[in-house]
Amino acid sequence: EFFGEGADSLSIGDRATISNMCPEYGATASMFYIDGQTIDYLKLTGREPEQVALVETYAKTLGLWSDALKTAEYERVLRFDLGSVVRNMAGPSNPHRRLPTSALAERGIADEAKLQSGKVEEAEGLMPDGAVIIAAITSCTNTSNPRNVIAAGLVAKKANALGLVRKPWVKTSFAPGSKVAKLYLEEAGLLPELEKLGFGIVAYACTTCNGMSGALDPKIQKEIIDRDLYATAVLSGNRNFDGRIHPYAKQAFLASPPLVVAYAIAGTVRFDIEQDALGTDAQGNPITLKDLWPSDEEIDAIVAASVKPEQFKQIYIPMFDLGSVQEAESPLYDWRPMSTYIRRPPYWEGALAGERTLKGMRPLAILPDNITTDHLSPSNAILADSAAGEYLAKMGLPEEDFNSYATHRGDHLTAQRATFANPQLVNEMVVVNGEVKKGSLARVEPEGQVMRMWEAIETYMNRKQNLIIVAGADYGQGSSRDWAAKGVRLAGVEVIVAEGFERIHRTNLVGMGVLPVEFKPGTTRLTLGLDGTETYDIEGDISPRCDLTLVVNRRNGETLKVPVTCRLDTAADVSVYQAGGVLQRFAKDFLEGAVA
Repeated sequence: EFFGEGADSLSIGDRATISNMCPEYGATASMFYIDGQTIDYLKLTGREPEQVALVETYAKTLGLWSDALKTAEYERVLRFDLGSVVRNMAGPSNPHRRLPTSALAERGIADEAKLQSGKVEEAEGLMPDGAVIIAAITSCTNTSNPRNVIAAGLVAKKANALGLVRKPWVKTSFAPGSKVAKLYLEEAGLLPELEKLGFGIVAYACTTCNGMSGALDPKIQKEIIDRDLYATAVLSGNRNFDGRIHPYAKQAFLASPPLVVAYAIAGTVRFDIEQDALGTDAQGNPITLKDLWPSDEEIDAIVAASVKPEQFKQIYIPMFDLGSVQEAESPLYDWRPMSTYIRRPPYWEGALAGERTLKGMRPLAILPDNITTDHLSPSNAILADSAAGEYLAKMGLPEEDFNSYATHRGDHLTAQRATFANPQLVNEMVVVNGEVKKGSLARVEPEGQVMRMWEAIETYMNRKQNLIIVAGADYGQGSSRDWAAKGVRLAGVEVIVAEGFERIHRTNLVGMGVLPVEFKPGTTRLTLGLDGTETYDIEGDISPRCDLTLVVNRRNGETLKVPVTCRLDTAADVSVYQAGGVLQRFAKDFLEGAVA
């Protein structure tokens, strides 16, 4: 919950951006009080006067207005001075990793030597090291905040006036969260400026941030592969885990919309965006970021003049006019057997209906710290040579219609092939020529054969072999993606044992009937010397946060008993787990209620 002079000063757009990022700073929800900013926003977005008055009266009557909360007492208060905020990015690889733009060189990202060698490569017609292959203004809240979008438009306008252009290898896109953005940018005369730099509107939807970046130019993609180029993405999205944004963007950085425009011009992350020259003006003077960056006064003046209530009414009133509707013949969905988007789910039958023995489990993977849900079940574009791509081809889809993993989440036969399909996965069981090999790979035991992850899962499914995953700290961080839990459960995983779990993913595992257990402090996969040749059992009676025993049966016949903590944290967790998952628990409760 946010309060204070700084919170008072934030617009609803700013508050929404902060609230939308709450999983990244470890919260379930973020709240701001209702105040004059709220009322201003309701008026700006075309709400009727009666509705606005009702909100204000209701909030004041119930004690939810900001004035009534000034005496609220909190168990813990963290103080943050908004005056200390500098220009920031996040990354690489993690939205938690704050990156002040003033520290790019200090962090080893901006690099003068690499920048100069990159200029030599560019002169030879090649892409430079650190090439920004994707610059995307994307993300729902970021582009539903008029100040951010107007700022990007002003940077583009100044860049165009000074003759700057984007680098030819940068794929640019603009995907606002609302169609209203197009109207106020047109009103301000800034949409053509963005389009001139390549930031034309591609959709009003979730795009690059969720891995739906679209295809690269084939020549650019070939050069990246042939040269094993360190290629990057810069986007105004929410998440930047490795492999998420695009399979050929080795790392990604989060930035504000105006910074994204600047990086499209720079073309490389080896560039010091605060210090280096983006180009020269007609007199040969260097142009740096400060020459393009708009002042708050410039932004606010255009927002005040160009963002109007009638724009919101024009877009949103027709959206909720459904017109005439036709009643369906049946309330039951007519499942289509050849659909790759919506298929009858398997959560009531097969392996999921069977008993979880917690005995004789083989490891599907042994994983390091910081495994994200993008490692567990990526959402990005489906490549032709992936397991999902091969399946879709067999189903008769042309490659241009493969779409992304996220769009196929209603079809388990496609979505489960995304399990561990991240090319950046590090499965410590996969040792080739003495080194751990990165990729969507597994080692099938007891043969010790390394193969693609999906083929390993199929092998174990055919053997009806139950599985376990061993991991380090912060297992399951990132998006609260349901398929990160569904995928491993459908693969036959009964237990995840890790040094620690991200809170939401732990809940999702329980909801799918997967048992999360945690090593005691000081115990890890490394201290135990686990290599994947073992089989595992869980012993003990399950109750909330009880002590259980992880039995490690080594190949040489040695047995190791390791105390672990059951991460079914509540009686409700135990009830859901014992039923087989949240769907099964709901069904049993519903049927028992119907009988009663």
